[in-house]
Amino acid sequence: MIDGSGKYDFYIGLILAMSSSLFIGGSFILKKKGLLRLARKGSMRAGQGGHAYLKEWLWWAGLLSMGAGEVANFAAYAFAPATLVTPLGALSVLVSAILSSYFLNEKLNLHGKIGCLLSILGSTVMVIHAPQEEEVETLNEMSHKLGDPGFVVFATFVVIVSLIMIFVVGPRHGQTNILVYITICSVIGALSVSCVKGLGIAIKELFIGQPVLKHPLAWILLLSLIVCVSTQINYLNRSLDIFNTSVVTPIYYVFFTTSVLTCSAILLKEWEDMAADDIIGTVSGFLTIIVGIFLLHAFKDVNLTLANLPVSLHKDDRGMNGTLPNPYERFSNDEENATCVGDLPVTEGISSRRNGNLAAS
Repeated sequence: MIDGSGKYDFYIGLILAMSSSLFIGGSFILKKKGLLRLARKGSMRAGQGGHAYLKEWLWWAGLLSMGAGEVANFAAYAFAPATLVTPLGALSVLVSAILSSYFLNEKLNLHGKIGCLLSILGSTVMVIHAPQEEEVETLNEMSHKLGDPGFVVFATFVVIVSLIMIFVVGPRHGQTNILVYITICSVIGALSVSCVKGLGIAIKELFIGQPVLKHPLAWILLLSLIVCVSTQINYLNRSLDIFNTSVVTPIYYVFFTTSVLTCSAILLKEWEDMAADDIIGTVSGFLTIIVGIFLLHAFKDVNLTLANLPVSLHKDDRGMNGTLPNPYERFSNDEENATCVGDLPVTEGISSRRNGNLAAS
């Protein structure tokens, strides 16, 4: 499918995108641990507008890890189309979910594991059927694309929605609704990817001796990228501080990927020359990812693992056959119920942390 130098560009972009997911997935864990340490110290939390995390080295380690991931991601966009690089962000969901279960005691049940696998499967299908973007090789061509009426309308809509979410919806519902801060990060992320794409073109031109530094678009893209990334970091920190990491990461992935694919389709006209089977494959792959994310989020509190699955099925079979448990089994069930009642304060503590209220320790 890819010949010559394009073949090497494809594999370079693929490796960089996978490396980016590893770094970014790990960065969520480091940031979360840093925010939890600050919460235990009694500092004002990020979810309440505090910035004490700037003094926490674990948070900075997470930021550096995310920075390394973003650099790899930046380079991947220079070598491969956005529709190849962006879906591979599902790997960061898997990395973050697995590391959360080991280092943050955020349980990943059977539904969550299936959800992670479905996300990977859907990403693979999307990569196979990814649309080929139009070739944009110079800043002048990128300037023409950015001035297209369709993209101007899209960018204006994104800016208006972001401002409404930041100044109107965020102060009222940001502490209780997980979608508020994630939506801000995601829609602004679509513009940041466009800036990254343009800066990648500028760097390529700089290496071949073109007067890129005199082109005003290069500086506009750089300043826009700084503003977009700063806003994303701020609201992603708030979301991570309030809600469960294994929930924030996949939802952010779905919203961010949707925004980027929409932006790429409008800016680069990727879908115009796609065959019907590629369109169906791309849409099916993304729907598969959404199903995986739903499993990971909707059933996060269900205590279902491979270890207790046979026991659950056995109990269901006995109920259907009308078989009554013996006295020993009834005693075991009573103990299980008592244990569940004893665990209620722990559940309440977890819920309070998700709502931004730190339980007294």
